[in-house]
Order: sequence, then C-alpha cells, then structure tokens
Amino acid sequence: MGSGKPAWDAATPSSLESRFFADDGLWRDAPLLTGQSSFDPLPDVRVIMVTGGEGFIASWLVRHLVAKYPEAYTVISFDKLDYCSSRHNSRMLEDRPNFHFVHGDVTCQTDVVDCLKRFKIDTIFHLAAHTHVDLSFGNSYAFTKNNVLGTHVLLESTIGVGTVTRFFHISTDEVYGEVDTEKGDLKEHSLLDPTNPYAATKAAAEMMVTAYARSFKIPAVVVRMNNVYGPHQFTNLLQRKMPLFIHGDGKHTRRFLYAGDAADAFDTILHRGELGQVYNVDSRDELSNFELAKKLLDTFGLTDTDTWIRWTRDRPFNDRRYAVDGTKLRKLGWVQRVSFEEGLAATVNWYSKFSGWWGPVDNTLLAPFPVLKGGHVVAPETSRKTEEHAAVGAQVDGGATLNRETACNGVEAGSKKRKVGLMA
Repeated sequence: MGSGKPAWDAATPSSLESRFFADDGLWRDAPLLTGQSSFDPLPDVRVIMVTGGEGFIASWLVRHLVAKYPEAYTVISFDKLDYCSSRHNSRMLEDRPNFHFVHGDVTCQTDVVDCLKRFKIDTIFHLAAHTHVDLSFGNSYAFTKNNVLGTHVLLESTIGVGTVTRFFHISTDEVYGEVDTEKGDLKEHSLLDPTNPYAATKAAAEMMVTAYARSFKIPAVVVRMNNVYGPHQFTNLLQRKMPLFIHGDGKHTRRFLYAGDAADAFDTILHRGELGQVYNVDSRDELSNFELAKKLLDTFGLTDTDTWIRWTRDRPFNDRRYAVDGTKLRKLGWVQRVSFEEGLAATVNWYSKFSGWWGPVDNTLLAPFPVLKGGHVVAPETSRKTEEHAAVGAQVDGGATLNRETACNGVEAGSKKRKVGLMA
C-alpha cells in the first residue's frame, strides 16, 4: 500500500505498531464473518472508506461490504491501530482486490486527505472513536480530540476534496442519556441529554455533522447504535478462567445487538436510507448486567456465582437504561435476525477457538477499570493512589512518547500527547 503502510521498528515489541502489525497466523483459521443482507449495488458508490475499520464493529462492516459486493465496491479500512484495533480483524481480506488497509489517524488532516484523494473516496462510514465510557471519566480530553476534532477534520477534508457523495456518521444511543423504565422508547427527534464525557463528545460530533450538512451541504446520515456484541470483541474473562466484574448493583440494563445484525443495519441504510436522516438501530434483547453475567456463567457451565461474579465500585455516573425506537429503520426492511441466545453461543464458540485474538490482554484490557499510560493499556498497580485514580475512571500518563501526529496539518502536535486507541 505504499505510503499507507507505517514504518515500525520490530525491535520494540511493546509498541502498538509492532503488536498490531505482527502476524502470528491466528487469523488464518478464522471464519470470514459478515452479516446476512445484500442489495443491488448502487451505481454511484464505488469506493467506501470505513474509519476505525480494524475495530470491533467497523471490522464487521468492512468484511461484510468486501465479501458481499466484490465486483461493485472497493473498501478502504482506515485505522490508527491502537489498543482496541487489530489487523487480525481484516487480514483474511488482504488477497482480495476490492480491499485496502490504510494506517491513518482521523485527527490528522494529512492522513485523511491523502486517503480521500488517493482512492477517490465517494462514500464514508465514520466509526473511528473513543468508546469506553469508563476511560472517558479520567481521560476526557482525548475523547474530545478523537471524537469531536476527528469528526471535524473528516468533515473539513470531505469539503476540501469534493468527491464524497455519502457521509454516514455512526453514533450511539447514549447521546439520549438515561431513559426511565416508565418512559417509552425514544425516537430520532428526541432530546439529546448525554450524562458522561464519552456520550457528550458523541453528541458534539453529531452537532458538527448536522451543522456541516446545513452549511456546506455535506450529504450526511446519522446512525445511533445499541450495544453491539459478537466475535472479534473483548469477551475473554471466563474463557481465561477469570471472574466477571459488575459495576454497582448490577441492575443497569442495556439492549444488545449481534454484530452481524449491526452490519446488516449499515448495509440497509447505505442502500435504502435517505440522506439527511437520523436512524436508530434498536434491539429486542434488554438485559441487566447481572442477568448478562448469569447467562455467561450458564454458557460456560458455571454455577457458583460467588466465585465467578465479583462486585466493584460503580462509575461516577452510570445510566440505568437506554431505550431507542428503531421503527424508522425497520421500515427500510431491516430486521434483527439473531436472538441473544444464538449470538451469545456463537460468540463463546468463536472465542473458544480464538482466545488469543487480541494478544496479551490479561489484567490490562480485562481489568474492571483499565489504566492507560502513554497510549498503552497497562496492568493496574495495587497502590492506594492508583485505586483512588481508578475510582473516577482511567488514569493517563501525561508524558506519552513521541507519536506520528507531529506530521498532521492544522492539528496541535507535540512530544507529550495523551493518546488512546480508536475503536468502533
């Protein structure tokens, strides 16, 4: 891929670049997982850029589009490759002529413009973002930079290049804030009322998209997602004989959608959605955290909840419930095909074969409160000081190392960056 490939030093195995570009061959035995839908290709869509394409949700979309439309669409997976991304997620596509990977950062205008021009991008699916709510309480500046500034850079670059005719911005149901059980499901026109730094940055990014759609006629669509689960996600604890941790009282509920159904939702919106619209992607499977933990134990044949479920402190604020109405999307023909029981079984079965997919993550990404230092997720220390930091979210070391952002145009760069990964 020429300039799209980074130069990384194989002599530094702890670096993000070497960790995610190193090829241990595990992916060779993995199935190529996609959604189930397919449509007649759109004649004016030829090259699709997926930002955060090596993350969990985005990689499902990348594989789906590459596999379902081999003659119609070329797909560019654009990703910074940080702690929530892995080249494993698309390596099985590398011999396909309609797939390319580009190592790039959405906050770097040089990276974005180069990709848009080099491949003559006409369609963007923007999924690159910081997504872990826990980390946003102690690392909020990085969320603002990646989620808001990253979206801004992408919008400005889109205007400057002038080839993009469809811009799909992927958001979250968390922008609506907490929904009481007595209230009905929220529709797309409902008030945005985010309650944590992550959700606030996603709402702010939406406002940027809406403003640019009005001021500069960006052909944009906003998509608000439920919680998504499935193979290629972090679900390693029980597989590694580690207990599950539950924040707070365990009564918080979430609605869960299998990743293949999420890919189908994106596919449906691409081919049948209307520009200028907002679409909720909902789910019929709502579970409390404790109910989810019990289902996981049942799947692994474990009955001793006292041993396998641990209770830990809650977030500074933890929304009790989200609830969105996806009627508008269903009218386009999308349906939730995979039940939670089916999806959970498929996920557990996949990880029984590929538990090492994300590399050495024990006691780092799998910790109840992950700790970030210099862009790396590290093992939490046992000192009281670290415990106090974790009580308000993840701690970040301000003295991060030099990074590739120094080459970006119009974006602040320097030797000490607070830097965490892009995941969709």
